This record gives sequence, C-alpha cells and structure tokens, in this order.
Amino acid sequence: MKRSDPTGKWVCLNTTLSGNYLVATGLNDFSDFAIGGSEPLPVELSSFVSVINGNSVTLNWSTSTETNNAGFDIERSAVNGSWSKIGSVSGNGTSTTPHSYSYTDRAVASGKYNYRLKQTDFNGNFEYHNLGSEVIIGVPAKFDLAQNYPNPFNPSTKINYDLPADGKVAIRLFDMSGKEVALLVNEVKTAGYHTVNFNASNLSSGVYFYSISVEANGNNFTATKKMMLVK
Repeated sequence: MKRSDPTGKWVCLNTTLSGNYLVATGLNDFSDFAIGGSEPLPVELSSFVSVINGNSVTLNWSTSTETNNAGFDIERSAVNGSWSKIGSVSGNGTSTTPHSYSYTDRAVASGKYNYRLKQTDFNGNFEYHNLGSEVIIGVPAKFDLAQNYPNPFNPSTKINYDLPADGKVAIRLFDMSGKEVALLVNEVKTAGYHTVNFNASNLSSGVYFYSISVEANGNNFTATKKMMLVK
C-alpha cells in the first residue's frame, strides 16, 4: 500500500510474489509504503458533521462498529495551517452496536478552520478521519459582553466579548465602592469574538464589577456585569 500524504488514505498496489521478493507495480512518485492484510478498520465511522453556534463549533460523529478503540483526539487547523490537538473523547473499546460522540470547541476566533479525528487503539495504532468541509466562523451581528466563567472563580476567569466592527475597547474592573482596581483592555480591536483571561491573585475575595466601553464607527456600546472572587 502507499500514500503520498502522511494523513491521507492508503491505496492498494498491484503486487506479485517473485521468490522472496514482493514486487509492486505502478509506482511513479515518492510515498509512504506499508504492507497490510485484509483486516477491517478498527473503527467504521457512519457520520462526521459540524454545527456552528456563534463562535462555538460542535463536532458530532457516529460509529457503526469499533474494534479495540481507545478513543479520539480532536485536532484543528487554520486552513493551510498546522494541526493542533484541542481535546479528546474516550472510545468504547470493541463494540458491534452504533455509538454517538460529541465535542464542542468553544470561543473560536473568526476565521476558517479544518477539523479531524485521530482515532487510536489500545495498541497505539491510529488513523485519521477528516471533516468533509471547512468551518467558517464569521463576525458577530451585535456588540455583547458575556458573563465571566467560571463564576465564582479563584483566581482566574475568562471574559468574552463580541465586536461586529473594529473599535477602541476598554474593559475596567471596579470594587464594591466603585473604585477602579484593574484595566484589562485598552486598545483597538478588530471585529470578531474576543476573550480576556483575568488573574485576580492580587485581589481579595469579594464582589466586583467589570465594564466594557466600545467606540466603533461612530457607535458607542457600554455594558456592566458582576463577578465574584472566592479565595
């Protein structure tokens, strides 16, 4: 068998046995080569689809049968970019009944992406299953400031905000008395989905307020939400 792409499918070659040699015909380029039998694939995938909700991508896939399946690594790449692992889901070992799986990739920046599954068996062998089409995360339709998560938190939390257009963004943190205790963002940001990672290790436990103000194309947007730090 041969494959010209390390992540591609194997293609069977025409071979003949000549003495102690296995002779393959039809070779015209450099490729990976392997010798294999007629054993079935460890996992037979019956479907693999994506669902986009804002800047979250949910991958759903189903198997018809599984043999020695340890699980799946979920990998993502920007179009024409390198692959990186973003999560994993355990498999069902050996099974002749259908199984369904799901994984959600959250807070994905605007852009175009490819996804694939790396299925691995308990012996360490693996194969790839590619999503059939690229995933496009567009820009949000309106300004928004999300509730921080986790909340309550200690000491780190994330704050998501949406920009339908480029704009000057300021995000400030206030204590219960109204005193500003931190400036989290103060710069021009491009349209899209954004996340602020906030570490409050230098603050004491209590209730705080975070506020966003945006100036974009003559439009102003402000919003304020409450967070709780518990140490």
